[in-house]
Amino acid sequence: MINEGYFEEKKHGSLLFPFNIYPCSIPKDFPSVSLHWQQGMELIFIKKGKGLVQVGVDLVEAKEKDIFIVPPYTLHALRSLPSSNMEYENFLFDLRFLGSFDHDVCAQEYLLPLSAGKIKLPHLLRAEDLNYQKLADCLIETEHLCEQRNKGFELGVKANMMRFLFLLLHGSDSVEVDTINDRMKHLLLMVEKQYVQPITVEMAARLCGYSTSHFMRWFKKKSGSSFTAYLNERRLMAAARMLKESNDKILTISESVGFDNLSNFNRQFKQRFGMSPSQYRSSSS
Repeated sequence: MINEGYFEEKKHGSLLFPFNIYPCSIPKDFPSVSLHWQQGMELIFIKKGKGLVQVGVDLVEAKEKDIFIVPPYTLHALRSLPSSNMEYENFLFDLRFLGSFDHDVCAQEYLLPLSAGKIKLPHLLRAEDLNYQKLADCLIETEHLCEQRNKGFELGVKANMMRFLFLLLHGSDSVEVDTINDRMKHLLLMVEKQYVQPITVEMAARLCGYSTSHFMRWFKKKSGSSFTAYLNERRLMAAARMLKESNDKILTISESVGFDNLSNFNRQFKQRFGMSPSQYRSSSS
């Protein structure tokens, strides 16, 4: 489960085999995936169309065949582009399923530092990049193994993920990387708990210990958007879900997610989703 806006708590796969692949589509399945992080590793393989993908501070227009690498505890998000659909597959797994973390040189030298954010990996692989086809083949073969689920498929999945990491790590430097930022973490938790209440830029800056001007620059660099835009995105996503799942009046929904002006809510909702709240509700029924 994703607590929209911060930490993903969902466990993937099983206790003995913490690995899973999820086919997804934006905006068909959901309008966007809000900025969040998780404990496990995530690989995002774009299959068709285009959209926006953010990993860390990098916001990129994604296209078919792109592979995004999201190390543990790294902030990331996905959004749609106007009049575009993006189909992709999420490969999610706990690094511990690749080997013991006790007395194993692979774990000690590579998996543990990767889990701790001490190894820098590229965030994006494209078809023209070195070793791209070998990396893509690891994912494609893993897809086939998980579809067929023949005896021993788990060994093949583990082997492919190990090879994928080997190809990525080959030539990478072991450096300290600030993938988990405590200030951002606390801020996103605050937004998640209080987004229905008035939250100003000044309040957010104070929570992070920054001046207002420094906070605005810092948040923009970290998230790819302004704080006000991020807060409104969180509110609009909640409103969209309520429009699908409830029969509440639009005014009631707008107020319940933190908007104190219906006209402003309608304007921002249409700007975000390309249609009015009433049209969105009708299209979802």
